[in-house]
Amino acid sequence: MLLSFDNRRIYFDLAGPQNAPVVCFTHSLNADGGMWVEQLVPLLGAGYRVLRLDMRGHGGSAPVEGDYTMDGLAADVKGALDVLAIRKVHFIGLSIGGMIGQGCALAYPDHLLSLTLCDTQPGTPPGSAGAWDERKAAVRKSGTLAVLADGTMERWFTTEFRGVNPTRWREIRDTISNTTPAGFLGCAAAIQTFDYEARLPTIRTPTLVICGDEDPGTPPDRNKLIASRIPGGRYEGIANARHLPNVERPEQFNRIMMNWLTANR
Repeated sequence: MLLSFDNRRIYFDLAGPQNAPVVCFTHSLNADGGMWVEQLVPLLGAGYRVLRLDMRGHGGSAPVEGDYTMDGLAADVKGALDVLAIRKVHFIGLSIGGMIGQGCALAYPDHLLSLTLCDTQPGTPPGSAGAWDERKAAVRKSGTLAVLADGTMERWFTTEFRGVNPTRWREIRDTISNTTPAGFLGCAAAIQTFDYEARLPTIRTPTLVICGDEDPGTPPDRNKLIASRIPGGRYEGIANARHLPNVERPEQFNRIMMNWLTANR
């Protein structure tokens, strides 16, 4: 379904009982709300309402030309909640979705019941400028995200995953390839220009940080740093997983997620 505000079109999927507590998901760069499919069954079975939002230029959401900011992407989430008349949510975000979650916790704390940050960063990754510039140049030259798909999948999943679940592997790779260049370029600019680290101690929302133990791009030490800076923050690692532990190790991820939500319901 599509909602419109500020001359933008945002795709969302909302499922579950109307008056149930809402879990709001934001996804990784070059993904969409479909990356959270493995979490739907336990959440709906436990009586939650589940909202999945697609970022600008990702999935079913229309792209916006130009560079984005993390604060602007957080404002998109707030705008969607306002249009849908959802006052409070349990927020779960992975990668740039987790960066957006930090932005929401800083700017809109009254809208959050709890915060789960997965495989993310507290600020522009140190020493990453060159790699991001190379990826952006490759996309501008080719005009498609397909040029980044194989390298992205290598960072996102262990070698084992492709053999165990080839259909899901292909589905996610296709999602990467089909992301709009404008959506990727805008979000990449946001990743290159944000820094929430110094403000993390001001977050009062109950916060859990989860990370795949083998994530090369948003490594455990950076996620542990986030948990250590937020008062009362907790950290949970997931073994034998890279950047998308919710897809690669859903049983472990879902157990951690459900225990956390139950404790903060």
